[in-house]
Amino acid sequence: MAEISTLEAKSKSAKQGKYSKETYLGWYETMLRIRRFEERTLLAYSQQKIRGFCHVYIGQEAIAAGMASALTPQDGVVTGYRQHGIAITRGISSRSAMAELFGKVTGCVKGKGGSMHFFSAEHKFFGGNGIVGAQIPIGTGIAFAEKYKGTTNLCVTMFGDGAARQGALFEAFNMAMTWKIPVLYIVENNKYAMGTSVERTSNVHQLSKLGLAFDMPSESVDGMSPETVHEAIERAAKHIRAGNGPYFLEINTYRYKGHSVSDPGKYRSKEELENYQDQDPVKMTEKKILTNKIASEAEIDAIKAKIEAEMDDAVQFAEESPLPTADLLFEANYVQEDYPFMMD
Repeated sequence: MAEISTLEAKSKSAKQGKYSKETYLGWYETMLRIRRFEERTLLAYSQQKIRGFCHVYIGQEAIAAGMASALTPQDGVVTGYRQHGIAITRGISSRSAMAELFGKVTGCVKGKGGSMHFFSAEHKFFGGNGIVGAQIPIGTGIAFAEKYKGTTNLCVTMFGDGAARQGALFEAFNMAMTWKIPVLYIVENNKYAMGTSVERTSNVHQLSKLGLAFDMPSESVDGMSPETVHEAIERAAKHIRAGNGPYFLEINTYRYKGHSVSDPGKYRSKEELENYQDQDPVKMTEKKILTNKIASEAEIDAIKAKIEAEMDDAVQFAEESPLPTADLLFEANYVQEDYPFMMD
């Protein structure tokens, strides 16, 4: 995976925009990796190689890319079930992610989690949660642990617009502001909770306003551009690391596919879908790179070839990996023998 540079890697050339060539290519490669991974996921699902619930991230890739360049590896991330793209940007390999979807022992949770329950303590990625909104108090607790230990790390707690209506959100917001917990709340507003539009679930359509009831710094952000996402998360992270408590971002985005693979998406119009497809973050970033001569077509083609080869390898790896054996049911089940906080 190409390294995604941070803000100090700004370009001196006005032609190249606000950031360096490496930053733009890093964003592009990250988004293209997610897009191609999810396309291969849909293909494998249609071939019955992947089963169960499956929610792809196609259309929302700019959020993952912009977030990756604004965080540190020590920051935690927890999200809901539309999580393949976030997991990959945190460092879970395409091989490990695809193998998990295939239910193989070489997956990131040994084939026991499937599409909705990726996890990697090594990469501080805490799921992948299948219960709507359940990750909100979990992420708040992870962030509280960082405060308790005296670190400067934060925990990004991500959820969808449907989960924003859960009562746990308001309890977590209240606790986070009261105790100045270092948590960045992000609602990925893709306009629909399954098939129910934001407008039909509440009279508050601009979800960032929910934070204002708690005097929490809150803003709405364009989620179709990795630049705007990066800048917003960097602002929020600076605020949080300074000890000022939580921050809330509503990142406006759009999913191009149905809620899950079984959803035909008939609740939205063809015109609406086409309007958002014109804002495709992968295509728009590629266009910006080429139009502004940030990189050449040959460099873009090299990234495309690299990603295609990576996806071929990931699928082959998943197909050839063994299934988990029954004895794995009794491994990694809530036990840590050297748990340091147990008191006799």
